[in-house]
Amino acid sequence: MKESRFERLIRRPEIGSFIVMIVIIVALAFASDFKAFNALGLKNNIAIIAQYGIIATGAAALMIAGEFDLSIGSMIGFAGMSMAMMLKWGLPFGLGEATPMSAFFLTLIMTLGIGWLIGTIVVRSGLSSFIVTLAFLFLMRGVTEVSFRVINKSTQISGLQDFKETSWFADILGGRVFGWFYDIWFALGGNLNRRGEQWVDGFDARFMWWLIIVGVAWFIMGRTQLGNWIYATGDDKEAARANGVPIDRVKVGLFMFTAFCATMFAACQVFDTNTSDAAKGNLMELFAIAIAVVGGTLMTGGFGSIIGVAFGAITVGLVANAVFFIPSIDGAWFRVFLGAILLAAVFANERIRKRITGGI
Repeated sequence: MKESRFERLIRRPEIGSFIVMIVIIVALAFASDFKAFNALGLKNNIAIIAQYGIIATGAAALMIAGEFDLSIGSMIGFAGMSMAMMLKWGLPFGLGEATPMSAFFLTLIMTLGIGWLIGTIVVRSGLSSFIVTLAFLFLMRGVTEVSFRVINKSTQISGLQDFKETSWFADILGGRVFGWFYDIWFALGGNLNRRGEQWVDGFDARFMWWLIIVGVAWFIMGRTQLGNWIYATGDDKEAARANGVPIDRVKVGLFMFTAFCATMFAACQVFDTNTSDAAKGNLMELFAIAIAVVGGTLMTGGFGSIIGVAFGAITVGLVANAVFFIPSIDGAWFRVFLGAILLAAVFANERIRKRITGGI
């Protein structure tokens, strides 16, 4: 049957998250007297949205393939600890002083290795990824805290030098980007502080990295053979295997991708704040999964949208930050909202999936 443009639109998996996002943007704008979207409010909101979006993109791709990763939060803490300790105490095995680039890439090698190990255990043992990654959640959290206490005598590292001033690599991870946007805003008569000077000079670098990760993931999922393999793996892995899809390699690669996203999250925080904490990333695995579901990803795999996950990150990030712009709101209402919208999203996603697949 021939469909209208509107009918095709409402069949898209991200339509629900897009509508909710628009409602939240409008509601927050009026409730905060538009302070949430002034120069500083926009910067702070996007900083929260971007960090949620980075890890949610990795979680969503893995969920579309039919697996979960509950170790994301602990991976963030582990990666941040690794970079901060190398920057403070030097490279391991007496290899000399660490630079931001060497600390990042050595950490990335370790986290990708852990992601590969998790994926390999899942595909070769046949165990549920929920259980395997839950075990690694505790393992990495414990290793992170023990290492901090043994080497640093504390579970926090603060007072690192501002590497952004001396290293271009640290600057692209923790500095400011898209300054031209605020320059134009200032030239048009906005973005002014009380003294009439330019108020904000750019977005946090994590915003740029979120856009890059989302763009690459969207292209791969929607325009490449690998994307087809990911959807096929989550939809029916035995049928996919029978048609030559290397489902084991697909799953292992996606676990490594979630590890990469967690490392990027941690790196942006470390080089932005010049600090690290073993508790960083706590519960972020649950936020990542919740945002993926709100964005239209099915818990059972085989269905989802990277663009929808971006809409979900905007929605959750704005609500999480709303308490700073509307002080009369108790912060605990954020969890109430997230629980309610998560449950609603599960029902909506299933209805959309059945509409697309003809009720199967």
